[in-house]
Amino acid sequence: MRTETVRGVGHHGRMLETSARLLSLLSLLQTRRDWSGNELAQRLHITTRTVRRDVDKLRELGYPVEATVGVGGGYRLGAGAEMPPLLLDDQEVLAVALGLDAVTTGSVTDMAEASAGALTKLRQVMPSRLRHRLDTLRVEAVPRQYDQSSVSSSTLTDIATACHRGERLRFDYVTREGVESRREVEPYRLVRNGYRWYLLCWDIHREDWRSFRVDRMTPKIPTGPRFSPRELPEGGAAAYLARTLGEVSRQAAAHVRVHAPLGAVASMVHASWGSVEAGDDTSCELTLYGKSLTSIARWLYAFDADFDVLSPVELRAECAEVAAFHERAAARYRRAGQTG
Repeated sequence: MRTETVRGVGHHGRMLETSARLLSLLSLLQTRRDWSGNELAQRLHITTRTVRRDVDKLRELGYPVEATVGVGGGYRLGAGAEMPPLLLDDQEVLAVALGLDAVTTGSVTDMAEASAGALTKLRQVMPSRLRHRLDTLRVEAVPRQYDQSSVSSSTLTDIATACHRGERLRFDYVTREGVESRREVEPYRLVRNGYRWYLLCWDIHREDWRSFRVDRMTPKIPTGPRFSPRELPEGGAAAYLARTLGEVSRQAAAHVRVHAPLGAVASMVHASWGSVEAGDDTSCELTLYGKSLTSIARWLYAFDADFDVLSPVELRAECAEVAAFHERAAARYRRAGQTG
């Protein structure tokens, strides 16, 4: 009886040791693309023969460990038919959890349920210390009501696949003014700006780079023939999008004098929509940009100070219209306060 008990404990201990070693091996394979057998043996303090046996055990568990040829041989963790468990450190676990939590207020319309399910599974196996950290980092958020700028994951996947394969893409497009057209492009990159997705592409008919809002696109499948890649615009896709969006936001410009100290106003002006040209302790002159003079007139109130319109004179009429609007609104509020 005693011999069997001791033998059982010894066997159990060896099983635990082997399991721990397999987890260590899996963790190493997930941190780097290629490992030689000798490197793995040295890191795990085992022989290369044991490395080979452990690799076979991982394969039996469903992990696609590929053998590489060369001096000494090597191993890499490939992609399998199913998603095996992952070994993540504390920071990686928190990053994944926060990312899943953010999807519910994101711009992809049909991923909230999937992200909530994945987050639930992740929290179930989290150590308590990580759950506490995640709860501390979480910010109360109102679920976003998807609007016309939201896109479906299937649309993103179709476009991303065309980019990856280097295949021409045809799609119907609706502009902000409601004008419809059919486009054919060489798609290159998907770029997200805030809640909106954009496609950077080479427009076949216009023979130039263009960016299109994905929520206004209706891709046509199947895609077209393959194309030879072009060199991306200077700075890459994100930089190109930032430049083109900046051009849209600078379609109108105005020169105004704000009757407030330079120090107070300068900190409120961002370089993307304005610049400070002169000022002192009583006033300062600004050049402001916007999509239209109407939009500039509507947010001049943000300085909370008197101001003069220096140019263009058309902005003065826009300011008068904004004033009339607020007077009508103020009258409604006054009437509401006097009745009942």
